[in-house]
Amino acid sequence: MEFFSEIYSCYYQVLRHLLLNQNAMTIPEIRALIAEEGFEESMLSIIPRLESGAWNLFRRDRALYLSRLSPSFVTPLSDLEKSYLKALLSDSRIGLFLDRTQMEELNAMLTSVTPLWKPEQIYYYDRFPDKDPYEDETYRKNFRLLLRAQKNRQYVDIDYTAPNGKRVHHHYIPARLEYSVKNDKFRLIALKHTGTEKMRLYLLNLSRMQNVCPKEKTFSPSIDLNALIRSTYYKEPLRLRIVNERNALERAMLHFANYEKNTVKIDEKTYECLIYYNQSMETELLIEVMSFGPMITVLGNEKFLSLLKARLNRQMKIISRQSPPESSR
Repeated sequence: MEFFSEIYSCYYQVLRHLLLNQNAMTIPEIRALIAEEGFEESMLSIIPRLESGAWNLFRRDRALYLSRLSPSFVTPLSDLEKSYLKALLSDSRIGLFLDRTQMEELNAMLTSVTPLWKPEQIYYYDRFPDKDPYEDETYRKNFRLLLRAQKNRQYVDIDYTAPNGKRVHHHYIPARLEYSVKNDKFRLIALKHTGTEKMRLYLLNLSRMQNVCPKEKTFSPSIDLNALIRSTYYKEPLRLRIVNERNALERAMLHFANYEKNTVKIDEKTYECLIYYNQSMETELLIEVMSFGPMITVLGNEKFLSLLKARLNRQMKIISRQSPPESSR
């Protein structure tokens, strides 16, 4: 996990922005940049290493930190990075972000490179098998149209087949594209005007979209989509206690990466993580928490605890019915 978390994922991008900043910064200024570029929990790993000098990336002058890199610094791709990129090109989801011409050009550039891994070498033991059709041209087209509309703040006209088989056709505001690791599916968090001035939140599976058509109409920059999404969350977040053994903290941050959350350090080994969610996210979040392992303890809220206990009781009853009586063994 160290390789991916600190070199190729969010930490790498955050540190890159910090190091390219040629102005001396204080820790509060560094915190502000981390909050802008990364996640709240990024500070748990980055700030202590900067303050202790463990990474030795900055020159320290009392309370000021100055990057050791010069403005002309350029990092060439290493063989390991090329191998990693070649592996990404074999992932069927990469075609959602790159067109065929771009894929061909990148593959040609990396012809002599051996991929770091191949898709068939990875076995997902806790994932549903009915993944989205990532190589389907209609699916790819719809994904790119939604991505572009989201960036341009455009309304979209979506022709959609609901789970009950009913065909629906509405105008939506595309707020956020979200990936579910458990289901191996993409979904759109969308907002739709109701009869009143309020907006209602919808979760739409990409695979159920028959057609997506961006409209000329755009929504006002004054509309804060993230604030609208937050307004649908339960008042009390899910509260987890994480004991950081066997790299549990990092695994939890990756496991719950698609949720808005806040993580604080309690002591050397213990962290508290607050996860914000609404009713539409509840079932999947419950399954994810149950599948994580003993390093996580659910402290609240009461509603989530009740659902967790009920689900565990149902599973225990199923197991007891399937187990043969003691006398017949």
